[in-house]
Amino acid sequence: MSNLLGPGDPPPVEVLNPDGRAPFLMTCDHAGRAVPKALGRLGLDDGVFERHVAWDIGAAAVARRLSAALDAPTVFSAYSRLVIDCNRAPGHRGSIPRESDGVRVPGNAKLSPKDVERRRREIFAPYHAAIERLIRARLDAGRPLAVLAVHSFTPEMAGEKRRWHVGVLWDEDARLARPLLAALRADRTLCVGDNEPYSARRRQGYGLHVHAADHGLPGVLLEIRQNLIADESGQAAWAERLGAILPGALEEAGVRR
Repeated sequence: MSNLLGPGDPPPVEVLNPDGRAPFLMTCDHAGRAVPKALGRLGLDDGVFERHVAWDIGAAAVARRLSAALDAPTVFSAYSRLVIDCNRAPGHRGSIPRESDGVRVPGNAKLSPKDVERRRREIFAPYHAAIERLIRARLDAGRPLAVLAVHSFTPEMAGEKRRWHVGVLWDEDARLARPLLAALRADRTLCVGDNEPYSARRRQGYGLHVHAADHGLPGVLLEIRQNLIADESGQAAWAERLGAILPGALEEAGVRR
């Protein structure tokens, strides 16, 4: 099987601060918006890749600031979720979307099993393998660990406005979710969603379950509304807010440096 990624394409994963001392690992499943040259922009105009359908606007910038502030290892995906979604299980209907929030993706319309496997093998798999290596190294060293997946969501979806400023997504393990929800709700100016605007229940979302729940680790998926972190001032403000409350929430969850 020939390769999808060529010499001019970026690596599928970036690992920032792998030796960070923080007792948690951050992931950013929709950090990038690259497209392999061989896919020809998926038949889409460049403007589509500025939009939420292609990546999580502002999420990577907030994660980078948090990584520096709290000395946390962080793993970023490089490729657009329209190429393959690193937060959907392979084979899931949203893994390689033919349509996203009204945008049809011509380059995903007629894929062979080999086409799908190339994307999984060269983009999806290396990203998740990098996360697992960091988790395994810390567990083997007996170091405390939680997982924080950083995402962002569009203020409006399918014509419906979202009132939440931030959402905390979790499934059965509430160790980190409850103190984080409480800390965010202490700020009365915020509308904080508990499994809103999306839910992590019933194994929705791949990374949180595979990298946290399946290892018995506390974990949450954090969603920040994109218009709040679309520029540097918003990104700095949210990184500062989260940096102030995360250590306490982690300690309440039983995860200490």
